[in-house]
Amino acid sequence: MTSDFEAQLRAVSLRVTRPRVAVLTALRDHPHVDTDTVIALVRADQPMVSHQAVYDVLRALTDTGLVRRIQPAGATARYEMRVRDNHHHVVCRSCGAIADVDCAVGHAPCLTAADDHGFVIDEAEVVYWGTCPECLTRSEGTR
Repeated sequence: MTSDFEAQLRAVSLRVTRPRVAVLTALRDHPHVDTDTVIALVRADQPMVSHQAVYDVLRALTDTGLVRRIQPAGATARYEMRVRDNHHHVVCRSCGAIADVDCAVGHAPCLTAADDHGFVIDEAEVVYWGTCPECLTRSEGTR
């Protein structure tokens, strides 16, 4: 997989560095994680990587489109490698777990605006909110 990451980085004109590959590995193995979790995952493997280096890598990967930054209302920003397919997310109100949800209808942007006001729309963002199965099981056990 490292060679895949190297090819992806080169394809967007980024140098291949250990911190960049480490961040991509962390996001591949742990989708929808926040910055602090990415830092912990990277530093578990490469203790000398600074917090600032991870922030810089996340910004570069997001700016080039290799990584997507999502931030559901009231939640911290999360990162994922699933990009360019305009998928959506479901968020647990209780524990904050996030899962991918494929496009609501048809092809991107998945939804048609009632009035586009002259904009050329290329993406629609939908966040579904609810309670995940684990939290439902826990709440049923406390009744």
